[in-house]
Amino acid sequence: MKKFIVILLVVFAVGCAKKYTKPAEETMPAEETSIEETGTLEREEVVEESVFVPAEDSISESELSAEDLAKSIFKDVLFDYDKSDIRPDARPALNAVSAFLNNNKDINIVIEGHCDDRGTNEYNLALGEKRAKAAKNYLASQGISPARMIVITFGEEKPVCTNQNERCWQQNRRAHFVSVQSRFR
Repeated sequence: MKKFIVILLVVFAVGCAKKYTKPAEETMPAEETSIEETGTLEREEVVEESVFVPAEDSISESELSAEDLAKSIFKDVLFDYDKSDIRPDARPALNAVSAFLNNNKDINIVIEGHCDDRGTNEYNLALGEKRAKAAKNYLASQGISPARMIVITFGEEKPVCTNQNERCWQQNRRAHFVSVQSRFR
């Protein structure tokens, strides 16, 4: 019941976040790419979650809200098959998240653990949780308060790629970060 309430609060908080979009004159049509052509699921259906990327002279990084800046900094951390250990190539991304959170005390994060579709649902849910906890423990070792991080697992339920090949499976073995504005300051 407690997890349900936490997830409900996170969904509510993320759903109420302010979204930035490009002005109409700067909007370019999205390229249409099918899953069959690239082997990846394009994230065009989540346009409302994309970060406004300003032209170099128009808006500086300091003028973006902390939440929108967080979305541009938080990169997925990838894992090896059947592993939950933080890979060396994931450390720079986690260090960027840590630095951002240290500079923005009013931002909390949800760390989502994900898996590829191999293995049972139960196994993948447990592995996804281990991956999210590994990312949380790394950030805690960098000085981020564990109270500012919520861990959830989706197992294999939210893939970013649906093809059955190693390149696609690698994209699904991840820890994903979602920023949440703290209501308490």
